[in-house]
Amino acid sequence: MEKKEKSSISSTEAVLLGALAPGVNAPTWNTLRFAFLLLGLCLAFMLSLAFTSGQSMLLVHVGLLIVIASTLFILLNWFLDQTGLVQVETQMQDLNLVPNDKSK
Repeated sequence: MEKKEKSSISSTEAVLLGALAPGVNAPTWNTLRFAFLLLGLCLAFMLSLAFTSGQSMLLVHVGLLIVIASTLFILLNWFLDQTGLVQVETQMQDLNLVPNDKSK
């Protein structure tokens, strides 16, 4: 019966639960990593445009954005290594979406 509950939760619902409940679940972290990947691609494109324009201030600005984004990603990885990921079922119990074992 628990296998049915796990399969009935879509990844979109798991990301929404990850946004509302304490902790970070695996689908939410995968979505964040994908967003950082797209951010990295956009910043790489901006850096190539800055190189072709030849403006040094634009290079400095985009370089600073890359440093900020990479530092944020590294710190998020470090934080999740320290705290760990939370199961989706635990987050559902925290939001009282499923019966809790302690309620008996």
